[in-house]
Amino acid sequence: MATLSSLSDLYISELKDLWSANDQMAKALKKIAPQATNAKLTQLLGEAQTGIADHTNLLKTLIANQGEEVSKEHCKGMEGLVSEALKHVLEDPPQNGPVLDALIIAQYQRMTHYGITGFGTVAAFANAPELDDDSQQLKDAVDDLYDADELMTELAEAAVNREAAEE
Repeated sequence: MATLSSLSDLYISELKDLWSANDQMAKALKKIAPQATNAKLTQLLGEAQTGIADHTNLLKTLIANQGEEVSKEHCKGMEGLVSEALKHVLEDPPQNGPVLDALIIAQYQRMTHYGITGFGTVAAFANAPELDDDSQQLKDAVDDLYDADELMTELAEAAVNREAAEE
């Protein structure tokens, strides 16, 4: 990681870290999504992958707009979340479909909450040097993440958790 001597340096560093986090989450979801047994969950996971790709493109654009090398910095925080998700869903999954779906939602939401925090932080960093367009685009990404998280919560509460409890 480059030496951080200004908020601008920190902003760029965090954008690059988020890019890595997004890539890691996208790769994990490609492995996890086929395990889902609930059709709506499968659909939401597919939509999430599209959203992640869109957010990654935004991060790349924002980095380039700052005149920086368009590269990512490995995100150890997401690495841990992905490791946990893959362990629980692929290596030692529940045998019951609804319980597995509930677990997939839980792991997805953990990773998504990390993204909400990261995008929210860089949106705040963009406010200080008055990068208003960057800040708004990042806030829009946070809104997208909240919306996706809420859809997963609704699915869990309306169907998946109830089905898992009946088993």
